[in-house]
Amino acid sequence: MHRESICTARRMAIVVVAAVSVSASAYAQTCASLPKYAELKAALAAATSAETSGLNNQMWGTIVDRDGIVCAVAFSGKARDSQWPGSRVISAQKANTANAFGLDSGSSSDGSGQAKGLALSTANLFSAVQPGGSLYGLQFSNPVDTAVAYRGAASSYGTATDAMVGGKIGGVNVFGGGLPLFAAGQKMMGGIGVSGDTSCADHMIAWRLRNGLKLDHLMGVGGVSGDPARPDNIIFDIGTNGQSAGGFGHPKCLMTGDQTKLPPVIQ
Repeated sequence: MHRESICTARRMAIVVVAAVSVSASAYAQTCASLPKYAELKAALAAATSAETSGLNNQMWGTIVDRDGIVCAVAFSGKARDSQWPGSRVISAQKANTANAFGLDSGSSSDGSGQAKGLALSTANLFSAVQPGGSLYGLQFSNPVDTAVAYRGAASSYGTATDAMVGGKIGGVNVFGGGLPLFAAGQKMMGGIGVSGDTSCADHMIAWRLRNGLKLDHLMGVGGVSGDPARPDNIIFDIGTNGQSAGGFGHPKCLMTGDQTKLPPVIQ
């Protein structure tokens, strides 16, 4: 039994090493064209400073690539406990959601797909996933991989060596703070997620962050907001009956900012 236990442990160690190696290789290949840690951190701090709606908290931000691999994690405050600790994983979950349910024009072929692409913010999903909504149950799919979310030393969280980087985080989040990333030519590259404040403020800061990173080439991309200059913007159309007029609305929050004043997307 002792010898069998040693062999089993060795096999498990080999599997873990192999998994890490595959993850590192995938990260190098797929995250290369996305912002690195330093760029994310600087842009997140600028976006957080610019948007003071909500509680005016410090924020966590995460970038994932088109395969859902975490490319960078950062925070805007002086230390990792300057913002809600629980928001680290939520920011990654939001980034994964925005990436997982976004398309560009490459999706169109043989009469199917989205000829202009389709950008959905996590804020756009709130009403659709409520009981009776067109996407009810979506929030229970694709759960967060907790082995990726909480691996590594806490002291590395939000740094260039955050152990979540290189792993597939998974998760579906259905309130504000997650946006798809589009490069020049309306090419979808992944998703970004922000968390740490009210869900409305999270959306506003994520929007400013994406704009600061110049990954908001969405002019002409399809969306549900009704505003071609902000196709995946948050929608406040939930009436007194609790229903969203368009089916993609989001509740207003404490000290909600004006979503119509957010920077327009670019070509």
